[in-house]
Amino acid sequence: MLSPSLFLALGIVLLIGGANWLVSGASSLANRYNVSNLTIGLTIVAFGTSSPELIVNVIASLQGHQDILLGNIIGSNNFNLFFILGLAGLITPLAVHSNTVWREIPISLFAAILLFILGNGFFSDAPTSLSRLDGVLLLFCFAGFMYYVFLELKTVSEEKTSTNKHSPIWKSSAKVISGLAGLIIGGNLVMQNAITIASELGVSEKVIGLTIVAAGTSLPELATTVIAAIKKNIDLAVGNVIGSNIFNIFFILATSVTIHPIAFDPSFNMDLILLMVGTLLLFIAMFTGVKKKLERWEAFILLMLFIAYTFYMITQT
Repeated sequence: MLSPSLFLALGIVLLIGGANWLVSGASSLANRYNVSNLTIGLTIVAFGTSSPELIVNVIASLQGHQDILLGNIIGSNNFNLFFILGLAGLITPLAVHSNTVWREIPISLFAAILLFILGNGFFSDAPTSLSRLDGVLLLFCFAGFMYYVFLELKTVSEEKTSTNKHSPIWKSSAKVISGLAGLIIGGNLVMQNAITIASELGVSEKVIGLTIVAAGTSLPELATTVIAAIKKNIDLAVGNVIGSNIFNIFFILATSVTIHPIAFDPSFNMDLILLMVGTLLLFIAMFTGVKKKLERWEAFILLMLFIAYTFYMITQT
C-alpha cells in the first residue's frame, strides 16, 4: 500500500511541477515575441493550471476509466468552488468584478446544467451517456466562451510587455519540454496508482476520482488563488476559479468524450446538483450583505458545505 501511495504523490508533484514549468517557459517565449501579459494570463496561465486535469482525463479516456474521468472533472469543479474559493474568501473578502457576476458565474452555471442534461439524455432516447456529438457541442460552447474572452480583451487596454531581460530561448524551450514530460509522466502515475489504491482499499474509482485525483489536479488552482488572495489580487482569485470550472467542462471533458465516448453513471447526479447549487449560491452571495462581494461568513459556508459533502461521500463507500 505504501508504494502506490508514494507513486501517486510523486505523480501529483510531477503534474504540479510540469504545469509550472510549462507556464514559465511558454510565458517567457511569449514575452520574447511581445505578447502582452494580459493575453498570457488569459491563455497560457489558464491552460497551464488546468493541464493536469486535461492530461489525467485524456489518459483516463484512452484507458476507459470513465468514473475517474467524470470524477476528476466534477470533483475538481466542486473542489475549486467550495474549498478553494471558500479558503480564499476566509483569507480576505472577495470583491467580484461586475462582468464576473453577470457573465462568468452564469456561464459556469450553464456549463454544469448542460452537462447534467447531456449526461442524463433528457433530449435523447439513448442510454445515459456522453457521446462524441455531446463532446462537439461542448467544444462549440468553449469556442463561444473564447470568443467572449476575445471581446473582453478588446475592451481593455493591453499591458506593456515586461522590459526585463529575456531568458535564453534554449532555457525557455527546455522548460516547455520538461513541463510537458512532467505532465505526461505524472498523469500516468496518478492514473495507475489511483486505480491500484482504489482496488486495494475496496473504494470505487468514482470516489477516488472525486477526492484524491480531483484535489491533486486542482493544486495549481489552489496555489494560484490563495496567493492571489493574499496579494489582494481579487479579480485573479475569483476569475481563476470560475474560469477553470468553465474550462474543465467545455474543453477538458469535451476533449475527453470526443476522443472516447463514455457512459454516464447517474450516481454522479448528486455531485453535479451540488455543483449547480454551489454556483447558484455564489451568484446569490453577490447580492447579500455587501453587493458583489463574497464575505468571510459566506466563504465559511462554502467551506463547511465541502467538508460535510466529503465526509458524507467517504462514509457512504
